[in-house]
Order: sequence, then C-alpha cells, then structure tokens
Amino acid sequence: MFLNWATCPRPIIALSPMADMTDSAFCRVVRLVAQHNPEPAQASRRVTEESSHQVIIFREMVSAEAVVRDNEKTLGMTAIHDDERPLVQQLFGSNPNTMAEAARIIEAQHRPEGFDINMGCPVYKIVHNFNGAALMREPKLASEIVRAMKSAITVPLSVKIRSGWSNPRECFEFAHVLEEAGADLITVHGRTKSQGYSGKSDWNLIGELAKTLSIPLLANGDAHTAPLAIDALKTTGAAGVMIARGALGNPWIFSHINDLLAGCAPTPVTNEERVRVIKLHLRYHLEQYGERGVTTFRKHLSWYFRGVPGAKPFKERLHTSCSANEVLQILDEFSPSSLPS
Repeated sequence: MFLNWATCPRPIIALSPMADMTDSAFCRVVRLVAQHNPEPAQASRRVTEESSHQVIIFREMVSAEAVVRDNEKTLGMTAIHDDERPLVQQLFGSNPNTMAEAARIIEAQHRPEGFDINMGCPVYKIVHNFNGAALMREPKLASEIVRAMKSAITVPLSVKIRSGWSNPRECFEFAHVLEEAGADLITVHGRTKSQGYSGKSDWNLIGELAKTLSIPLLANGDAHTAPLAIDALKTTGAAGVMIARGALGNPWIFSHINDLLAGCAPTPVTNEERVRVIKLHLRYHLEQYGERGVTTFRKHLSWYFRGVPGAKPFKERLHTSCSANEVLQILDEFSPSSLPS
C-alpha cells in the first residue's frame, strides 16, 4: 500500500504513537473499528466509503539502537499485521547512521508505509540521552538524521516535534530545518518540552507555522474528542490532526470524526458495542503477548470504562482478574441493559 503525504486526502486523520499503548493489537482495533463500525445508522446519516477518511496508524516508538543490536523484543514490536496498514513506524535515537540502519532493517523485514522520527517526547529517560525533544536543541544533528534516513529508505519520512524546548516559537526555525533536510511531513504538539503535558496545546501557533511550510503539517495535542478534533482542524488550518489520548479506550473517535466531517451526528457507543470491541481487543492482545497479556491488558480496561456510569464494580473485578476466561465472564455480565447506554 503506497502512502504519499502530499496527495493523501485531506484532512489527514492519524493515530498518534504512544509508548506502551499503540502496539499492534491496539492499532488493529483502531483500524477495524474505524472502517467497520457495526452500529447501523439511518441511511440519511450513514457515512459513505467515499466520504470517509482513512485513519493513518503511527505505531509506538522503538529504539534505533536496539533494532541495530538485533534486540529480539524490539524487533518483535516492529512486526506489522495486515489489518494495521497503512502504518508508519516511529523511531527514536540521536545517531544518524544508527537511525538510518534501523530504518533500513525494519523496511526490509516488515515494509511499513512510512517512518516517523520522535523529536518531541519530553520524558526524562528519553531526553537525557539526547533523544526525543532534546533534538530540538540540535538542529544540525536533527537535519543529519533526516538526511541519513531519507537515503536509506524508499517510503515517506515524517517528524514529530513540539512547539519548542522552552520557547514555543522555536518550532518555526526547527521545522524549516527539517523541511529543508527532506522531511515529507511534520507533526507539531502545541506544547513545549518544559510544559510537558500541562497547560494547553497552542492551536493558533500550530496554524501560524502551517502557513509557512510547503509540506503537510498535522496538529497534535488536546484533540481528546471528535468535536475537539474538528475544532483543531478549523483553528489550525492544518493538513490533518493526530489523535493521542482521545483514542485510548475510545477507538470509535475516528468514525465519530468522519461523521462530523460528513455533517452527521456521531452514533452513540452502546454497552453492547463497548463489550464487543473490548473482547476483540483482548483477543488480539493475547495473540500478541500470550496469557500474560491478561495483566497488561488492564491498562486498556481502565480507559474503556473511564467515565461510564455505574461501571466501577465491573472495573474493580476486571482489574483483579487473572485469566482471560474470568475477564470474558465479567464482560458477559455487561449486558445492554446492565448499565445506561
């Protein structure tokens, strides 16, 4: 499947790479729910295939150093199920040659439709090794990484950045450095590294930056609901929007965005549909991680039931479940009439 950021239908709707969350199992669920929403809509409200926007999946970041060292766990994280495509694999690292070689290895083994460089993660364990957002302080090195990777791969290369390290206008000069080096697309999270995840994503600044670039720009940050995603698109005028936390426990957000773009009211998520998707996600999760995945799946259960009225007793039992059968039994009690829809 060929991916071309320049000709990709607008607006581009993307799933953000999130460490420990956007693994293969979750990405499969997002893709299938976005494309095959099982809840029937009235004919006048149904979004046609022609009017819907395909979700572009950005997989969680992996270490370029670990890939080059042939780390089995890391290489396993880069395997792609056909359900996920088109998929963009994100890498982090600060050595141009290592980043290029890692991308070459992954492309040869798994053929992702694109690569993304993490130059925006604010977490200490990433930036203290001069990775992630730390690269925004090293524009020359950042450009060398882009050039090295471009020469090693045959698919598009994008970069995810922040508005700056401490000054929110640092992204203007930095984005143009990346564009000149050959980046095909840039995603901007509208907070600085110093802000972390506090404050608000500056959509107006993202919009100002988008007007100065000749390559597509995706807006990221605070688009936690379908209406907010539409607001982000309108405010920034960006080529698209990248959804992060808004997709956790809510893979329906993408079909809801499509509904709003088509002028339709989003179809509410029923308890029956919620359980159906959780079971599907659990099955994929166990396929990827084995029975031990029951424990690691709890983080997703917290998101799926977040804000659902009356769900607390179910959540408490699910978070102590030790087997897939036990989880399924509790979910089966979640009948369409057991809780308010």
